[in-house]
Amino acid sequence: MGVKVCKFGGSSLASGEQIRKAAQIVQSDPDRRFVVPSAPGKRHGDDQKITDLLYLCHAAAAQKVSIGETFELISGRYLQIVAELELGLDLQPHLDTVRKDIEAGASADYTASRGEYLNGLIIADLLGCTFVDPVEVIFFDEKGRFDAEKTQHAMSSRLAEADRAVVPGFFGSTPDGQVKTFSRGGSDITGAIVARGAAAEVYENWTDVSGLLMADPRVVDKPHTIDVVTYRELRELAYMGASVLHDEAIFPVRLAGIPVNIRNTNRPEDAGTMIVAEADPHVHTGTITGVAGRKDFTVIAIEKALMNAEVGFGRKVLGVLEANGVSFEHMPSGIDTLSLVIEDGVLEGKLDDVLDGLRTECKPDKIEVYPEMALVATVGRGMAHHPGMAAKLFGSLADAGVNIRMIDQGSSELNIIVGIEVGDFETAVRAIYQAFVG
Repeated sequence: MGVKVCKFGGSSLASGEQIRKAAQIVQSDPDRRFVVPSAPGKRHGDDQKITDLLYLCHAAAAQKVSIGETFELISGRYLQIVAELELGLDLQPHLDTVRKDIEAGASADYTASRGEYLNGLIIADLLGCTFVDPVEVIFFDEKGRFDAEKTQHAMSSRLAEADRAVVPGFFGSTPDGQVKTFSRGGSDITGAIVARGAAAEVYENWTDVSGLLMADPRVVDKPHTIDVVTYRELRELAYMGASVLHDEAIFPVRLAGIPVNIRNTNRPEDAGTMIVAEADPHVHTGTITGVAGRKDFTVIAIEKALMNAEVGFGRKVLGVLEANGVSFEHMPSGIDTLSLVIEDGVLEGKLDDVLDGLRTECKPDKIEVYPEMALVATVGRGMAHHPGMAAKLFGSLADAGVNIRMIDQGSSELNIIVGIEVGDFETAVRAIYQAFVG
């Protein structure tokens, strides 16, 4: 086997007990050479994340209010972790430095990053690994944009010198040496960057679930785990609201063709979900990869005779949206019809202006507005090659009494999207899941 990079989320590192589980996972496989930790997350429902407490400290310091009580919670948490792990590490000087810097007016990015930084020191000591400060190997440019090329060169060079290392997640540095955090999915992005820098065979993302689920567990009871999903399918599911890794979090490994394995720290025996560039294109089992959806859309249905023969009609429609600062999600069309699917938040306060513009510019025969719509996407790489998939999908909705108001299949042929009323959303998701998965 080749090198494995392990990123552990906040729930996986919330306490000394959880950190010990993570350490055992790393130590159980000599190929797991590089570790990317998050800051400690919640230990229980009423607990607080370290990062949230650090942001509170920054806000208080900015108002010249004492951070003492909040920072004591942070210090106590870390010192408790060190004690639980029975380490000889003296973390107090590092805690004192962080407190002093925050009180002196350190930036929000610096303050928030200390959660991962301090946890990285603890885990490096526990594992006996080299500690690599991300400010030395992850770079942003003058405008705060991630500098992939400079980072790749620095990261690969640094990791080549280390047999095993811990690289805290979430942050890097700007050209003037200031700490800069990633906007979202921070530690996940760092893990992917480290995996690319190490030319890893696999990037293991350890969390508190055994992989990605085929449906939202709040809608479908105990949905199955997805065994293998392609990056393209993942993007479709994420866009439709599924709780998966953000695009930015997997871009470095996608670029390098490194698979991502989503694993459960509390159930390391579970295989989890493997995210790959391409799965076997010849295997079409008639099943799906997943079903996901989003609520709160409005559909504007435009009808005009001989629409298809009118050159520039689509441009006029889109011009009206552009003039009103409105983006659309989908635009299914027929010979004499065209529908605009728009998120309610984008359309708020602008619907009347958009309708007036469409009437003036496009002179339609009829415009109808359908509010309170939801979109449900059924995703699967084999859908276009297996006869009867659409029939099964639509049949399941008919049997469940769900009225389909719109159908859209993208050119990728990875999914079929149906527009339904918001009140039918949960019923539709369950019906589709039951039809394909059982």
